[in-house]
Amino acid sequence: MRAPRTAALLWSGGKDSALALHHARQSHPDIRITQLVTCVSQAYDRVSMHGVRRELIRDQADALGLPVEFVTIPSHDRPTCPVAGSGPGTTFPPNDVYSTIVLAAFGRLAAGGVEVVVFGDIFLEDLRAYRDQLLAHAGLEGRYPLWGRDTGDLYAEFVALGFEAVTICVDTARLTEDHLGRALDRAFRDSLPPGVDPCGERGEYHSFTFDGPPFDRPVRFIPGDIHRHEPFAFRELFPGDSTPTGSNVVQRAGAV
Repeated sequence: MRAPRTAALLWSGGKDSALALHHARQSHPDIRITQLVTCVSQAYDRVSMHGVRRELIRDQADALGLPVEFVTIPSHDRPTCPVAGSGPGTTFPPNDVYSTIVLAAFGRLAAGGVEVVVFGDIFLEDLRAYRDQLLAHAGLEGRYPLWGRDTGDLYAEFVALGFEAVTICVDTARLTEDHLGRALDRAFRDSLPPGVDPCGERGEYHSFTFDGPPFDRPVRFIPGDIHRHEPFAFRELFPGDSTPTGSNVVQRAGAV
């Protein structure tokens, strides 16, 4: 029997990457995830589009028992948003810059023995094709454990499995600031307006996962202020010294 192939997981810190890690471990015995890879903006040292600080990603990786490699994405000379980041469909920075940096990172993974890269994408065909193109150049395979699943079912599964997460970014053209800092529970799902994807797959919202099946322990954090960079609003999170629970760190609707 062949040994599992070595894999890395593209980690944003949010619910989809956490659920992808869980599914990869449960349903993909032919691979073994040995590390995380996280893209951060050069100007602000935060996760692209999520706005999560590098320190919190390190805390997540430590709680997951996995090392994390940070890939720094150069920013424009005049970035307009301190947590805006990189990648297809954004202007921070252009795709050619992003592609060059990420392709180099994939090359390092391949040189280090990684054969497969795992993603939490669900249904964005263009994004998957873009990723697969870069992976092919590096001689790597893409794996998408959540691909094609109904996003309402995935959200319900995330809650049922006992994952805990909070919203940290919303597109204010589609959601309100009252959705920031809320627990990803059934009440949050029910609060989403018609047309908003339950998993925020089209960028309606982003999240920070701090506990769940893959974690050895909860990730400690302290919620801070709201920052607005149209059309996005962000909930600041700081590394914390007390174990978070739904009652003492999660800001409910109307409490921000």
